Amino acid sequence: MTVYLVKSKPKKNIMKDLHTQLGSGQISQLKPFGKVLHHGLQNAKIDDNNKDGYAYWVEEDYCSPPLAIEREAVLDKYFDDISVEKVDEAQRGWERIRSKPLLWQQQ
Repeated sequence: MTVYLVKSKPKKNIMKDLHTQLGSGQISQLKPFGKVLHHGLQNAKIDDNNKDGYAYWVEEDYCSPPLAIEREAVLDKYFDDISVEKVDEAQRGWERIRSKPLLWQQQ
């Protein structure tokens, strides 16, 4: 398993749909990655330096390339410009984005 700090550009016009899916538990039921993706997206942060900021979250992944099945199933629909940075452990990734506001506070 590898842990990544994910950076992506939210598609603002459909983020409410993603928030609804998270609230209903649909994302968490996707196999085999749903619970981890749900947790990451539910706790995603937003770069508040500008209105069109990037979203950030931490994701554990086993795929090569990273997030391949997550992108196909969910992420490419709701985000553009997705990139990942390998981090030593999840806690360190979350610490790096701790001061940013929650993505869902911006909705």
